[in-house]
Amino acid sequence: MDAILLQILNGLDKGGAYALIALGLTIIFGTLGVVNFAHGALFMMGAFCAVSIKALFTLEKVVLDPTKLTAWGTPMEIRTPYIESWFGDVGVWMIDYSVPLSILLAIPVMLFIGVAMERGLIRYFYKRPHAEQILVTFGLAIVIQELVKSQFGANPIPQPAPDTAKGMLDFGVMIGFDAGNVVYPAWRLIYFLFSTLVIAGVFAFLQFTTFGMVVRAGMADRETVGLLGIDIDRKFTIVFGLAAVVAGLAGVMYTPILSPDYHMGMDFLVLSFVVVVVGGMGSLGGAVVAGFLLGILQSLASMEEVKQILPGIDQIIIYLIAVVVLLARPRGLMGRKGMMEG
Repeated sequence: MDAILLQILNGLDKGGAYALIALGLTIIFGTLGVVNFAHGALFMMGAFCAVSIKALFTLEKVVLDPTKLTAWGTPMEIRTPYIESWFGDVGVWMIDYSVPLSILLAIPVMLFIGVAMERGLIRYFYKRPHAEQILVTFGLAIVIQELVKSQFGANPIPQPAPDTAKGMLDFGVMIGFDAGNVVYPAWRLIYFLFSTLVIAGVFAFLQFTTFGMVVRAGMADRETVGLLGIDIDRKFTIVFGLAAVVAGLAGVMYTPILSPDYHMGMDFLVLSFVVVVVGGMGSLGGAVVAGFLLGILQSLASMEEVKQILPGIDQIIIYLIAVVVLLARPRGLMGRKGMMEG
């Protein structure tokens, strides 16, 4: 039971990443009708916002200390981050909390990138076949990936969590198990809570704001909303930017769990598209439910007891679930009728 609970917890933080990426994909597809294969690159770019902030915060000034000598008899170099020399203990705190502080950079940067991507390229493919949309956005993803590779290199770049979140939490005690039975990394629980908070914020924005209501109306009937005199194209541009922000935030906070590298976006993209299809194309709730469900199932399938019975099942479980769901319900778990049915 303890092992199962641990795998469920693993699935929740992994499912949180799937759900956030799939949520942005679904918003874009539901509003613009665009299949955006560059969305995984937005997740990756969010992660490299965290890398950039950490690199900026750890820029060092070098001072030679003649009172301390190296083994070769030369003055020893004393390296101190500029931010620490300027702000003292506050600077040390900023370096330690560089990952969560990266959110402050990621929000405007990802919003700008999303709007620029929509205005500069995506809008020319609104009425084009989905195959062309996939080709052009996949090509854009490769270009972004190679640009990041040229700038940051090909190797993963570790991004540690803040010291206060590096430890383990005795989750079992919280729910009535014996102490030490269910111990889990604190940052993974923080990521799960963060993902649920972002998801709730997106749904609240779409449900309770005038802007959100117009967007939901546009998702249902774009032409009618346009005839009412509403500049729906402008609002959909903003929606594309917000979807990019959601993907970027998912990437920022995932960096202590998975060290960023240039192809991490592609790794998550395929799985996230499967999540969207299983949840139902155009269904925001379906994307979230499917994200957490498939994340949990993938983690349970990775248990040694399961792999001994079904070797390699952890690598294909998501795709098997997708086949079963689409055979039984072509529109997905919560998809609108006719969305994917022939």
